[in-house]
Amino acid sequence: MVGEKSESSIDRSGQSKESNNDVERQSTGADIPAPTESAFKSLGWLDRLLALWILLAMIVGILLGNFVSSVGPALKKGEFVGVSIPIAIGLLVMMYPILCKVQYETLHHAFRSRALWIQVGFSVILNWIIAPFLMLGLAWAFLPDEQGLREGLILVGLARCIAMVLIWTGLAGGDNQYCAILVAINSILQMVLYAPLAIFFISSTSTIIVSYSTVATSVAVFLGIPLGAAIITRFAVRHFISASWYESTFLKWVSPWSLIGLLYTIVVLFAEQGNKVVHSIVSVVRVAAPLIVYFIVIFFLTLWVTHRLGFGYKLATTQSFTGASNNFELAIAVAAATYGANSDQALASTVGPLIEVPVLLSLVYVVRWIGRRWNWKE
Repeated sequence: MVGEKSESSIDRSGQSKESNNDVERQSTGADIPAPTESAFKSLGWLDRLLALWILLAMIVGILLGNFVSSVGPALKKGEFVGVSIPIAIGLLVMMYPILCKVQYETLHHAFRSRALWIQVGFSVILNWIIAPFLMLGLAWAFLPDEQGLREGLILVGLARCIAMVLIWTGLAGGDNQYCAILVAINSILQMVLYAPLAIFFISSTSTIIVSYSTVATSVAVFLGIPLGAAIITRFAVRHFISASWYESTFLKWVSPWSLIGLLYTIVVLFAEQGNKVVHSIVSVVRVAAPLIVYFIVIFFLTLWVTHRLGFGYKLATTQSFTGASNNFELAIAVAAATYGANSDQALASTVGPLIEVPVLLSLVYVVRWIGRRWNWKE
């Protein structure tokens, strides 16, 4: 099958499949459970209680944003490429540990596989044709009378994920190597396609002018900095210390920081926008409805198609989370820069991650259960 060939090619590119799995178990604790093993028991303690940590992070953020009046304005004072500095720090911390796990030294072997290019082609069609047009349709269906909220939702749909998808894929036991490839490809396409697609989708009802420099800078910063740091770290440590120490000790130490970065980002995001969200609850609910439909439809449609095509569990899971996730930091930056921080467009883009985080976390548990239920092999 297509999925089987692609995964085999990646596994042959430097390490055995068993070795790769050992590294994954050590670094994430999120490898797919065996049929007789509970998905819950296979997770590390930090991952195991992630739903609770995220809920607490949301509550803390909302309480800070609504009852400590100085928090919101303080967080918004400093910005870095259109995103508040505290959020930017959280995003960078969140991405770095995951990118450290990618076997950059063997990726050139993976790209020799024709099956991998088929996988990438499928992902491009899903991310840049199916998903954006689905969000466009849902935005008009749910928000025909709210131009600002509708445009913000469209901006979210066009922003393909380059951050949190790495978290969800790792937790669900997906293919981190393949996910990193998709993140890089989507980042390049994002710099080229985001602005013209935004203008094309919104121009009929708005005079929006999306800046290419805003998009390119955001992608370069939130992918380029952690990616560059991860590549330097991986090659330097493996060369000057040892590959075994890097895989068994360094990755084990650095891995929890991705989830710590995620929780920190959620606290800051809710603290910064919590007051606005609470006082615009009707608009939040109206934006949340199409977002929930979008996440669920894209995820399960992709999962079903990839299963029918014979993809293995890891590749199918990675494709599904890549299609369902969105680059909220880019959407927020573009909406704020184009329409203003207090606009309906900015509010809609802010609601995106507030809905995405709990929904996709739930889908992590669902897809792991499906993997066990179907005894989904590679």
